[in-house]
Amino acid sequence: MAATASLRLVAGLGNPGRSYQRTRHNAGFWFVDALAAKLGISFSRESRFSGEVAKAGDLRLLKPATYMNESGMSVGALARFLAIEPEEILVVHDELDLPAGAVKLKLGGGVAGHNGLKDIRAHLSTPDFWRLRLGIGHPRDSELAQQPVVDYVLKPPLADEREAIDRAIGRALDAWSDLASGDLERAMMRLHTKEAE
Repeated sequence: MAATASLRLVAGLGNPGRSYQRTRHNAGFWFVDALAAKLGISFSRESRFSGEVAKAGDLRLLKPATYMNESGMSVGALARFLAIEPEEILVVHDELDLPAGAVKLKLGGGVAGHNGLKDIRAHLSTPDFWRLRLGIGHPRDSELAQQPVVDYVLKPPLADEREAIDRAIGRALDAWSDLASGDLERAMMRLHTKEAE
Protein backbone atom coordinates (compact mmCIF):
# COMPACT_ATOMS: atom_id res chain seq x y z
CA MET A 1 0.00 0.00 0.00
CA ALA A 2 1.56 3.30 -1.05
CA ALA A 3 1.26 6.54 0.87
CA THR A 4 -2.04 8.20 0.19
CA ALA A 5 -3.13 11.82 0.24
CA SER A 6 -2.82 13.65 3.54
CA LEU A 7 -5.82 13.37 5.83
CA ARG A 8 -8.11 16.37 5.67
CA LEU A 9 -10.97 15.18 7.86
CA VAL A 10 -10.96 13.12 11.05
CA ALA A 11 -14.49 12.29 12.18
CA GLY A 12 -14.97 10.78 15.62
CA LEU A 13 -18.26 8.96 16.07
CA GLY A 14 -20.48 9.06 19.12
CA ASN A 15 -23.80 10.24 20.45
CA PRO A 16 -24.26 13.86 21.55
CA GLY A 17 -25.32 14.82 25.06
CA ARG A 18 -23.98 14.44 28.57
CA SER A 19 -25.78 11.15 29.21
CA TYR A 20 -23.72 9.45 26.47
CA GLN A 21 -20.30 11.01 27.14
CA ARG A 22 -18.81 8.05 29.01
CA THR A 23 -20.43 5.25 27.02
CA ARG A 24 -18.50 2.75 24.90
CA HIS A 25 -20.22 3.96 21.72
CA ASN A 26 -18.52 7.35 22.19
CA ALA A 27 -14.94 6.10 21.85
CA GLY A 28 -14.61 8.03 18.58
CA PHE A 29 -15.43 11.27 20.39
CA TRP A 30 -12.80 10.41 23.03
CA PHE A 31 -10.16 10.14 20.31
CA VAL A 32 -10.92 13.42 18.51
CA ASP A 33 -11.12 15.25 21.84
CA ALA A 34 -7.64 13.91 22.69
CA LEU A 35 -6.35 14.80 19.22
CA ALA A 36 -7.73 18.34 19.48
CA ALA A 37 -5.94 18.73 22.82
CA LYS A 38 -2.70 17.43 21.28
CA LEU A 39 -3.00 19.91 18.40
CA GLY A 40 -4.02 22.80 20.67
CA ILE A 41 -7.32 23.45 18.90
CA SER A 42 -10.91 23.54 20.10
CA PHE A 43 -14.32 22.59 18.75
CA SER A 44 -17.10 25.00 17.88
CA ARG A 45 -20.63 24.25 16.80
CA GLU A 46 -21.20 24.44 13.03
CA SER A 47 -24.92 24.03 12.34
CA ARG A 48 -24.45 23.80 8.55
CA PHE A 49 -22.42 20.63 9.14
CA SER A 50 -24.67 19.29 11.92
CA GLY A 51 -21.71 18.96 14.24
CA GLU A 52 -18.78 20.42 16.14
CA VAL A 53 -15.70 21.26 14.08
CA ALA A 54 -12.10 22.06 15.01
CA LYS A 55 -9.59 23.38 12.48
CA ALA A 56 -5.81 23.04 12.16
CA GLY A 57 -4.62 24.34 8.78
CA ASP A 58 -6.25 22.19 6.09
CA LEU A 59 -7.32 19.59 8.65
CA ARG A 60 -10.78 19.42 10.17
CA LEU A 61 -11.81 17.39 13.19
CA LEU A 62 -15.51 16.61 13.41
CA LYS A 63 -17.91 15.39 16.07
CA PRO A 64 -21.35 14.88 14.50
CA ALA A 65 -24.15 16.36 16.60
CA THR A 66 -26.58 13.89 15.08
CA TYR A 67 -27.13 10.56 16.74
CA MET A 68 -24.86 7.72 15.68
CA ASN A 69 -27.11 6.30 12.98
CA GLU A 70 -27.19 9.68 11.17
CA SER A 71 -23.44 10.40 11.32
CA GLY A 72 -23.22 10.47 7.53
CA MET A 73 -25.31 13.64 7.35
CA SER A 74 -22.56 15.54 9.16
CA VAL A 75 -19.55 13.83 7.56
CA GLY A 76 -21.06 14.10 4.08
CA ALA A 77 -21.96 17.78 4.43
CA LEU A 78 -18.44 18.78 5.53
CA ALA A 79 -16.75 16.58 2.92
CA ARG A 80 -18.86 18.02 0.12
CA PHE A 81 -18.39 21.63 1.25
CA LEU A 82 -14.58 21.32 1.32
CA ALA A 83 -14.32 18.88 -1.64
CA ILE A 84 -12.68 16.26 0.59
CA GLU A 85 -12.20 12.89 -1.09
CA PRO A 86 -13.16 9.67 0.76
CA GLU A 87 -9.51 8.54 0.96
CA GLU A 88 -8.72 11.81 2.80
CA ILE A 89 -11.19 10.93 5.55
CA LEU A 90 -10.45 9.00 8.75
CA VAL A 91 -13.49 7.84 10.71
CA VAL A 92 -12.74 6.85 14.30
CA HIS A 93 -15.23 4.51 15.93
CA ASP A 94 -15.85 1.89 18.60
CA GLU A 95 -15.35 -1.71 17.46
CA LEU A 96 -17.19 -4.62 19.08
CA ASP A 97 -15.08 -7.22 17.28
CA LEU A 98 -11.83 -6.08 18.91
CA PRO A 99 -10.98 -6.43 22.61
CA ALA A 100 -10.80 -3.29 24.74
CA GLY A 101 -7.37 -1.78 24.17
CA ALA A 102 -6.92 -3.01 20.60
CA VAL A 103 -6.66 -0.48 17.79
CA LYS A 104 -6.69 -1.24 14.06
CA LEU A 105 -6.44 0.91 10.96
CA LYS A 106 -8.06 -0.11 7.69
CA LEU A 107 -9.29 1.29 4.39
CA GLY A 108 -12.78 0.44 3.24
CA GLY A 109 -14.45 -2.89 3.83
CA GLY A 110 -17.74 -3.78 5.42
CA VAL A 111 -19.47 -2.00 8.28
CA ALA A 112 -20.18 -5.06 10.48
CA GLY A 113 -23.54 -3.70 11.58
CA HIS A 114 -22.11 -0.38 12.80
CA ASN A 115 -24.89 2.11 12.07
CA GLY A 116 -22.59 5.13 12.03
CA LEU A 117 -20.35 3.58 9.38
CA LYS A 118 -23.37 2.41 7.43
CA ASP A 119 -24.75 5.95 7.23
CA ILE A 120 -21.38 7.46 6.29
CA ARG A 121 -21.00 4.89 3.52
CA ALA A 122 -24.43 5.86 2.20
CA HIS A 123 -23.71 9.62 2.25
CA LEU A 124 -20.27 9.28 0.66
CA SER A 125 -21.58 6.69 -1.85
CA THR A 126 -18.51 4.54 -1.16
CA PRO A 127 -17.01 2.42 1.63
CA ASP A 128 -13.49 3.55 0.66
CA PHE A 129 -12.67 5.83 3.57
CA TRP A 130 -10.17 5.10 6.34
CA ARG A 131 -11.33 3.72 9.67
CA LEU A 132 -9.53 3.76 13.01
CA ARG A 133 -11.20 0.98 14.99
CA LEU A 134 -11.00 1.29 18.77
CA GLY A 135 -11.77 -2.03 20.43
CA ILE A 136 -14.42 -2.01 23.15
CA GLY A 137 -14.89 -5.78 23.43
CA HIS A 138 -18.10 -7.73 22.95
CA PRO A 139 -20.50 -8.79 25.70
CA ARG A 140 -20.34 -12.39 24.48
CA ASP A 141 -16.66 -12.46 25.48
CA SER A 142 -17.24 -11.44 29.10
CA GLU A 143 -19.44 -11.95 32.12
CA LEU A 144 -21.86 -9.62 30.33
CA ALA A 145 -22.71 -12.34 27.79
CA GLN A 146 -26.45 -12.01 28.40
CA GLN A 147 -26.44 -8.24 27.87
CA PRO A 148 -27.87 -7.13 24.51
CA VAL A 149 -25.30 -5.37 22.32
CA VAL A 150 -27.35 -2.16 22.22
CA ASP A 151 -27.27 -1.97 26.02
CA TYR A 152 -23.58 -2.85 26.14
CA VAL A 153 -22.44 -0.08 23.78
CA LEU A 154 -24.59 2.50 25.57
CA LYS A 155 -23.03 1.78 28.97
CA PRO A 156 -19.68 3.04 30.30
CA PRO A 157 -16.80 0.55 30.10
CA LEU A 158 -15.45 -0.98 33.29
CA ALA A 159 -12.51 0.91 34.80
CA ASP A 160 -9.86 -1.46 33.45
CA GLU A 161 -11.51 -1.43 30.01
CA ARG A 162 -11.49 2.37 29.92
CA GLU A 163 -7.81 2.39 30.87
CA ALA A 164 -7.08 -0.03 28.02
CA ILE A 165 -9.07 2.08 25.55
CA ASP A 166 -7.24 5.21 26.69
CA ARG A 167 -3.91 3.47 26.13
CA ALA A 168 -5.04 2.52 22.61
CA ILE A 169 -5.97 6.15 21.95
CA GLY A 170 -2.51 7.12 23.19
CA ARG A 171 -0.87 4.73 20.72
CA ALA A 172 -2.93 6.18 17.89
CA LEU A 173 -1.93 9.71 18.92
CA ASP A 174 1.72 8.60 18.89
CA ALA A 175 1.21 7.58 15.25
CA TRP A 176 -0.54 10.85 14.37
CA SER A 177 2.32 12.32 12.33
CA ASP A 178 2.20 9.31 10.00
CA LEU A 179 -1.59 9.37 9.84
CA ALA A 180 -1.71 13.09 9.10
CA SER A 181 0.92 12.97 6.35
CA GLY A 182 -0.86 10.15 4.55
CA ASP A 183 1.73 7.48 5.34
CA LEU A 184 -1.01 5.11 6.43
CA GLU A 185 1.10 2.01 5.81
CA ARG A 186 3.72 3.20 8.31
CA ALA A 187 1.00 4.19 10.78
CA MET A 188 -0.61 0.78 10.40
CA MET A 189 2.70 -1.00 11.02
CA ARG A 190 3.35 1.09 14.14
CA LEU A 191 -0.11 0.56 15.57
CA HIS A 192 -0.41 -3.15 14.82
CA THR A 193 3.17 -4.02 15.82
CA LYS A 194 2.94 -2.24 19.19
CA GLU A 195 -0.39 -3.90 19.81
CA ALA A 196 1.06 -7.36 19.12
CA GLU A 197 3.97 -6.67 21.46
